[in-house]
Amino acid sequence: MANSTAVPVAYQAYTTAAVPDWLNKGDNAWQMTSATLVGLQSIPGLVILYGSIVKKKWAVNSAFMALYAFAAVVLCWVIWAYKMSFGEKLLPFWGKAGPALGQKFLIKQAALPATEHHFHDGTVETAMAEPYYPMASMVWFQCVFAAITLILLAGSLLGRMNIKAWMMFVPLWLTFSYTVGAFSLWGGGFLFHWGVIDYSGGYVIHLSSGIAGITAAYWVGPRSKIDRERFPPNNILLMLAGAGLLWMGWAGFNGGDPYSANIDSSMAVLNTNICAATSLLVWTWLDVIFFGKPSVIGAVQGMITGLVCITPGAGLVQGWAAIVMGILSGSVPWFTMMIVHKKLALLQKIDDTLGVFHTHAVAGYLGGILTGLFAEPQLCALFLPVTNSRGGVYSGVGGVQFLKQIVGGGFVIGWNIVVTSIICVVIRFIVPLRMPEKELEIGDDAVHGEEAYALWGDGEKYDSTKHGFSSEDQTQHGKASIGATQVV
Repeated sequence: MANSTAVPVAYQAYTTAAVPDWLNKGDNAWQMTSATLVGLQSIPGLVILYGSIVKKKWAVNSAFMALYAFAAVVLCWVIWAYKMSFGEKLLPFWGKAGPALGQKFLIKQAALPATEHHFHDGTVETAMAEPYYPMASMVWFQCVFAAITLILLAGSLLGRMNIKAWMMFVPLWLTFSYTVGAFSLWGGGFLFHWGVIDYSGGYVIHLSSGIAGITAAYWVGPRSKIDRERFPPNNILLMLAGAGLLWMGWAGFNGGDPYSANIDSSMAVLNTNICAATSLLVWTWLDVIFFGKPSVIGAVQGMITGLVCITPGAGLVQGWAAIVMGILSGSVPWFTMMIVHKKLALLQKIDDTLGVFHTHAVAGYLGGILTGLFAEPQLCALFLPVTNSRGGVYSGVGGVQFLKQIVGGGFVIGWNIVVTSIICVVIRFIVPLRMPEKELEIGDDAVHGEEAYALWGDGEKYDSTKHGFSSEDQTQHGKASIGATQVV
C-alpha cells in the first residue's frame, strides 16, 4: 500500500535545476498570470480604449502613444529601472540602478533587498520579502505596472503632443519619477518603512500619473480650438471593449500584489470588483439625476474611478468598506470633473484630454486616504511590514495611519509636479512639446501618414488624387466631358 503522506508526483521536483526547493508552482503561475492580465490592460486594452474614445483624426496617434510607451518601458526597465525601483538602497527614496538581464540574477529566488523592516532598537520586525518564485517573474510583474503608468499619463496629452517629444518623455519620466515613487512606497524606501499603505498602486501609479499628466498638459499646451470644442469618440462600442479589458485585467493588478496566490489575493480581487461596480452605478445615477440621461462614457469613467480608488487598499479593507469606497469614488471625482473643473480658471486653462487628473489623481488620493480609515487590522497583518497597522475607524494607531496616508500622497504629488516640469522644460529645448498647427489641423494622416479608417475627412484636407472625385468634381467633370463630345 502506498504511503499516504508521500508527495504527489505532480508536486515533486523532476530536476532540482528547473524546479528548486523554494519554487512554489502555484505562486509562480499566478504571478505570471497576473502580470499577463496587467499587460493586457495596456496592450490591447488601453490601446483600444484610447484609439476609440478620441476624435477619429487622432485614433492612430493616440493608440500609438500607448503602444510606444509600453515597448520603451520594457527595455528601460530591464536595463536600469527595475533595480532603481526594487533593488538595493541608494537613497531613502531611490534604489541603485543596474541591469536585470543576467541569467544568475533572473533564475534565483525573488527578493526585495531593501524591504527588511526593523524595530527602533534595530531588531528585525518583518523579514525581507522573498516570494516563492524566480526574479524573472518579479521583474516582469513590476514592469507591466511601470508601463501602464506611462500609458495612463498619456491620456492627458492626447491630440496634440509631438510624438518625438513623447519618445523622449517616456524614458526620462520612468527614470526620474516612477522609480522614486516605486522604491519609496514598495521597494523599501522611507515611506515603505514609515508605514504608508499603497497596496497596489493608488499612489505609485494612479496619483503619480494623474498629477504628472496634468502637469505635462500644462507645459505641452492645449489641443486646437476646434478639437477642444468638439471631440466626439469615434467608436463607443470599441471603447467599451477596451474598458472591459481594463476592468477584468484589474484582477491581476490587485490580485497579484501579495506576491502569492493566498487568501489576501482573493480578498483583493473581490473588493476590486465590488468597488468598481458600485462606482459605475453611482456615476451613472448622478448623470441621470443631473443631466437627464445615462452616459456610456460616464459609466466608463465611473468604472475607472472605482478601480483606482480601491487599489491602495484592495486586500486590506472589508467588503462593506469597498462599497463605501465605491460610493465615494463614483461621486467625488464626478463632482470635481463636472462641477469644480468648470468653476476653477486654472483647471479650465489646462487641457487634460481624458480627465486623468480626476479619474486617477483624485480617485487615487481619495482611495489612499480612505484606506487610512478602513484598513482592517487582521488583513493588514497579512500584508504590511509595520505590525499593528490599522485604519482610523479601528482606533488604536489608526488616526496616525490616516495622517501618514495624507503625507505620503503629498510627497508623490510634490515630486511629480517638480520632476515632470523639469523634464518638460528640458525636452522643450530640444524639440517642441506640441505639434505644429498644420499637424493639429489634419491629425493622423499628417503625423503618421496613416488613418484608422478607410474614410476621408475630420481634419484631413480633401485630395482628389487620393480619394477620387467629390460630387462637385464629378459634376464639373461631367460637364467638361459633354462639352468635349459636342466639340467633336
